[in-house]
Amino acid sequence: MSDVRRLFILRCGYEVLPRSVSLRGADPTVILCEPVCAYLLDTAHGWVLFDTGADPARLKDPVGRQRFQGPGWVAPPIILPEHELLPQLERLGVGPDDISAVILSHVHYDHTGHLKYFPRASIYIQRREYDFAMGAYGNPAVFDDDFRLPDRDWRLVDGDWELMPGVRGVLTLGHMPGHQSLVVELPRGGTKILVADAGDLRENFEREVPPGECDDPALGIASIRKLKAIRDATGGELVLLHDPDEVHARLLAPAFYD
Repeated sequence: MSDVRRLFILRCGYEVLPRSVSLRGADPTVILCEPVCAYLLDTAHGWVLFDTGADPARLKDPVGRQRFQGPGWVAPPIILPEHELLPQLERLGVGPDDISAVILSHVHYDHTGHLKYFPRASIYIQRREYDFAMGAYGNPAVFDDDFRLPDRDWRLVDGDWELMPGVRGVLTLGHMPGHQSLVVELPRGGTKILVADAGDLRENFEREVPPGECDDPALGIASIRKLKAIRDATGGELVLLHDPDEVHARLLAPAFYD
């Protein structure tokens, strides 16, 4: 039995990226506008967020906006008012203090942006990703002020783990040192495998090509195969976070999967 009642997919804006960032070996002159998503779980133990999107406040601040300039950046992300995470949660009747747990797939800025707004949430992250984030990493897409927060309840996990019946984290290395994905069992909708950035595009999984931004391409391919094996074993489906065609075809909040 699963303790999950509903799954909401929250579209939280768009990133402007070379295709080669998402697909190793792709033409870097081809630019994609990729959605950014977060996922809200309505569970028997409270509201759970998987990833938190990018913080639009940074884009509204001239100094903060400068973080998206320089080598490696094509343009700042696009976050329209209707994409903002906190108002979307409010429309669902969920306030920041109602979030009991946040699970981070990894610490790139488009996944950690709203972490600061959920002070009561326990934060679940792979230990190796936490150690990377708190060290001298030098990654321009990781923003310290998103997650170096005092007095937060960090819950460090190692490898595959279970938050509750129906919510299971799986270690999917490659893209980042401690990247993880999430397997969610729904009462009627079956298994949804929230891949996060283990593979941005459907092509990553169909051709078994790792992300272009990948610490270890061999591990990236192994993680893609791991997620496909979970899909095949459960009869579930892969839910992609960044693929425009995939995300736009999904039920998006306030609609939900149950």
